[in-house]
Amino acid sequence: MRLFFSALFALLIISCKSTKVTSAISSQLNGTWIPIKQQMSGKDMPIAFYEKQKLIISDSSYTLIAESVDKGIIRVNEDKIDIIGKEGVNSGRQFKAIFKIENNQLIICYNLKGDSYPDSFETQGKILHFLSIFRKE
Repeated sequence: MRLFFSALFALLIISCKSTKVTSAISSQLNGTWIPIKQQMSGKDMPIAFYEKQKLIISDSSYTLIAESVDKGIIRVNEDKIDIIGKEGVNSGRQFKAIFKIENNQLIICYNLKGDSYPDSFETQGKILHFLSIFRKE
């Protein structure tokens, strides 16, 4: 289960309506991101769960380094992200998420069911909603 959520949080980051990220979004999202907080269904995940993870975003590609490596593509449309797993435990899976950048942090809320975008950054009472807060390395 830990591996599933680790790979999942990686699956969510950015590309534009096609497979290119706009230059403004790209410059903000590109780079290596370190999780500083994760939450599932309103409950904080223990630091040990994510302390060795890294999310690397390069234009429309992502790589998540956790217990294993997960890779795929991301598509961004305004504040929404479609994450498509191509290699690793989430290969063939698609997830929907919302994101924002605040105070030099990337905040992403994923719907792990993948059928709709979250309507907020709250996970309380939402069993398959996963929140990750990152700082840039």
